[in-house]
Amino acid sequence: MNSMKRCLFLGWIAILVSGRTFFADPPVLAQQEKPSAKNRQEAFDNLIQSVKMARVIELNFVWDRNSPLLIYNPPFALGLHTSHKQTQGFIPGGIAFAADMMFFSGQHGAPTIDALGHVSHDMKLFGGVDAAASEGPTGLMALGIETYPKDRLVNRAVLLDVAPFKGVETLTAGQEITAEDLEATVKAEGVDIQPGDSVMIRTGYGKFFESDSKKYMGPRPGPDESAAQWLASKKIFLAGDDTMSFEVIPEKGTIFPVHRILIADHGIHIVENLNLEELAKVLAEEKVYEFLLVLNPPRIRGASGSPVNAFAIIPR
Repeated sequence: MNSMKRCLFLGWIAILVSGRTFFADPPVLAQQEKPSAKNRQEAFDNLIQSVKMARVIELNFVWDRNSPLLIYNPPFALGLHTSHKQTQGFIPGGIAFAADMMFFSGQHGAPTIDALGHVSHDMKLFGGVDAAASEGPTGLMALGIETYPKDRLVNRAVLLDVAPFKGVETLTAGQEITAEDLEATVKAEGVDIQPGDSVMIRTGYGKFFESDSKKYMGPRPGPDESAAQWLASKKIFLAGDDTMSFEVIPEKGTIFPVHRILIADHGIHIVENLNLEELAKVLAEEKVYEFLLVLNPPRIRGASGSPVNAFAIIPR
């Protein structure tokens, strides 16, 4: 990508991210200079036109009862509670319907996002909240996924495609991603991680989610403690990768140190089971590793996390 196209690419992302200010809460708007009706209409028109010109890349896998599942989580189940055959003839006009029932955990999904109440450190949630006093039989009473901020449903994101910058297509099982690896990838890509960003790390392991679930669920690459501290030092909002744990497995030392550092100590959300293959290919061709991330967790009160649909938006 030439320098002019790169500037246009990054400027386009900045415009779309800033567009969320038009949907801010009234108190925020009240503190700003109120635009004229004409300027406001032009801003909306420009935003809509930019979105219509965008390319959308899905970051999701199809999830079902046979999908890879972390052993710590309960099983996933889906069945029909009501079927078309059962309801045939109940409603005039030939209408019938089906309705399902699902049993799923906040840690189910491809991808899945962890709420800040998912992990505690010495029985303290992020911000010093008492973990034991903040949970009950109906779920978390603090820092559930319903607290995910709506001004981050659309966010600037950076892809750190670690594998190719270590000279491989896919990292090996149990391979640690260190702070030095992340720093080297940032330098090689020429990206700038800003406070509040979302950072996606590609290991290459996502290709096994559907093709080799046994391998995907086994020992896997992931960030180590130094990488977690490095991410936290950048004051990012969210981190995700293409494995089921966002931890190197097997761990060397304590269990789930990255979750402790990011979620409990620094209030950074973690997203797992991302499909980053197409995104990585497209961004490598463009030689730009920044994009617009759209990620919208359902507002389930008290949930420790949830499945989520995630999309990358880039210019065509």
